[in-house]
Amino acid sequence: MFCNKENVNLLTALLVKYGVMDAVVCPGSRNAPIVHNLNECDRIACRPVTDERSAGFYALGMAQATHRPVVVCVTSGSALLNVMPAVAEAYYQHVPLIVVSADRPAQWIDQLDGQTLPQPDALGRFVRHAVQLPEPHNDEERWYCRRLVNEALFLATCRQPAPVHINVPITEPLFTFDVEALPKVERWTMMTEERRQPYACEAFTARIAKAERPLIVIGQMPAGVFDGRKLERLMDRYVVFAEPLSNTSGTNVHFDEAVKRISGMSAEDAHSYRPDYIVYLGDTIVSKATRRWLRSIGAPSCLVTPNALEPHDPLMTLTDIVECPYGDVSSLLDALTATPAKDERGFYERWKFLLDECAERAANYDPAFSQMAVVRYFEEQLDDLDMDIFVHYANSSAIRLACIYANHYVWCNRGVNGIEGSLSTAAGFSLASTGLTVCVIGDLSFFYDQNALWNRNLNGNLRILLLNNRTGGIFRSLPGLKDSPAAGDLVAATHETTAQGICTQNDIGYLSAKNMQEAQIGIVTLLTRQTDRPLLLEVFTEAEADAKATFDFYIAE
Repeated sequence: MFCNKENVNLLTALLVKYGVMDAVVCPGSRNAPIVHNLNECDRIACRPVTDERSAGFYALGMAQATHRPVVVCVTSGSALLNVMPAVAEAYYQHVPLIVVSADRPAQWIDQLDGQTLPQPDALGRFVRHAVQLPEPHNDEERWYCRRLVNEALFLATCRQPAPVHINVPITEPLFTFDVEALPKVERWTMMTEERRQPYACEAFTARIAKAERPLIVIGQMPAGVFDGRKLERLMDRYVVFAEPLSNTSGTNVHFDEAVKRISGMSAEDAHSYRPDYIVYLGDTIVSKATRRWLRSIGAPSCLVTPNALEPHDPLMTLTDIVECPYGDVSSLLDALTATPAKDERGFYERWKFLLDECAERAANYDPAFSQMAVVRYFEEQLDDLDMDIFVHYANSSAIRLACIYANHYVWCNRGVNGIEGSLSTAAGFSLASTGLTVCVIGDLSFFYDQNALWNRNLNGNLRILLLNNRTGGIFRSLPGLKDSPAAGDLVAATHETTAQGICTQNDIGYLSAKNMQEAQIGIVTLLTRQTDRPLLLEVFTEAEADAKATFDFYIAE
């Protein structure tokens, strides 16, 4: 029987999964649930050592001899500090020492309670990674706890081994041992063999070939990483979710619209679109609906990352990790394209039909005058220009419209998705580029970052399409917010500001439009006028019309 502490049980289960076979345990009451669990595992041999200083070195020596990770488990308080010399030695000898420390609940730290001190990060730079486990109460907190343990244990042996620290707060009562079995868990597996390119990794390609309904998700990637032709060939074999923030194929994949359609289907029909294995490349994706859908599926996922020392679990189902430098991504696409792809019960064809339907909907939908209509026309004009154009979209509504209409690579500050700095980023880009740099930006983002135009170095290759509906329009799509009296002035920051004065004081060419005809003329002028100074087109729309255009687009015909 195991203890009744979920964080301890998740930790124990993953220690077993990662092949831990030895633990040095020190006496104490707070760490008793952990010691009890380790002792209950047939595969883990426990050795008691009273002095924590000595225990750390015992574990170090065992790890040296076995070439396996070894646990040293201590109780709360100064016991943890006593393993520091051994941890420092393990750090410089590259030994996978796993320090597991029990702790008091966070509310009792520094409150004159017994055997308490701030234990997270107490071992400082002498561990590669340190985590503090929550005491979970729901599925999301259980995933978080499981993810933290996976991070620590994975990083203990990733590339060159290193010590790690897992701190485990445990509330009283401590000594209830009535759980019959450890939870079922999955460990993270490094599929890339050392000193081998990911495309030569047989484990990776074999796992893809085994999947009957594979899905490839490509988040934001630096420009130039993907060969568009290779990406097109990949799309001919697999279901691929790629937004304009990574996609250089010239094909807009309308997966956000497709996922929203699936949510309205019957359970049986919706189930036929669910993948059984997901490969995730790159960083974040814009579509919140897609993130939620992918997480709800529960399919095992593989993270392809340029740095395995900073693993992420964006879909909450990570099982495999492939380390692939950006320079090798094209080769990775070749490997995926060459891997035989199954099509269980028409999974690929079913998705292709749905995505084609959504693409046709986007092409044929003719919104009334709105920000959506303006961006649609802007993107159509780009297709007719034979010149280097670098398009930056600001966050919130602007980037979501880009995901519907852009058929080219898009720059956007999606690292943390803030509204600040989008204009400054585009302006800085224009200084380092000879091509035309266009920034499509909403009013709040623009006025927040107006000092980007206070720069004498700017020249005529910077163009700005300002979508001004006098409010944070995206807030109108949040369910329930409209019922708050604070929604308009305080949350969405309703205003009556225009950019004309800002342009005048900074010697920026200014155009404006208040209807579709004026907007069309303005966009053509914005993209073709020869000028030595930046040029801005401010298009005034109504927030209600903007919201209605987007809402109607997502309603199936």
